[in-house]
Amino acid sequence: MTGKAACRTTIPEGNSGRASNPGAIRRHEPNIDSLPELADRIFEAIRHLDDRPLALFGHSMGAVLAYEVALRLQDAGLPAPVRLFVSGRRAPSRDRDERLHLGSDEHLLAEVRKLDGPHAALLAEPDVRDMIMPALRGDYRAVESYRCAPGRRLECPVTVLTGDSDPRVSVDEATAWEEHTNGPTELEVFPGGHFFLLDQNARLTRLLANRLPRRPVGAPHEARV
Repeated sequence: MTGKAACRTTIPEGNSGRASNPGAIRRHEPNIDSLPELADRIFEAIRHLDDRPLALFGHSMGAVLAYEVALRLQDAGLPAPVRLFVSGRRAPSRDRDERLHLGSDEHLLAEVRKLDGPHAALLAEPDVRDMIMPALRGDYRAVESYRCAPGRRLECPVTVLTGDSDPRVSVDEATAWEEHTNGPTELEVFPGGHFFLLDQNARLTRLLANRLPRRPVGAPHEARV
């Protein structure tokens, strides 16, 4: 699951977004376990970028964050994103009764191992495990307690990306993102599980580049939050 830092404004060449275990790079940040609060903070960090085309990309929990940030941009009367990319996450309206954040550390870590993330082996190291557990549990609490406001829809196009063997997202649940925008929606299914984007990096980067407007000469390459 990619967490708080997964909402990005552009995709640089050769990097389809951050796909690390939650908490692995946020040890000095406050542990925020409310998805709306996270979205508020990201919105405040990027709202000044209204002088350039903006695209949002989020993977897993980051997909919901990107969606909520896009809604906040819309509510503020700011330009809508040129496109929202949501990866590895079911549509906000497709709830599952998940309470992993209430379970034991071992129960939560077993779920992370099952997703076969890029740094899952590090969880065997006690020091690493102790360092990331608060942020990991906070991320799961944030996404499992999140409920979208019914009837709210974006106006921007949405590209939905999913792995065909992701245990966290069915194709039907991914398709349901079309219910959350008045703009066009497309679904791209990749071979792989929850972290399909690692093995499919080259194909994914080409797809994202083809969906984004051409960058004017001299324009900033990317902005990160």
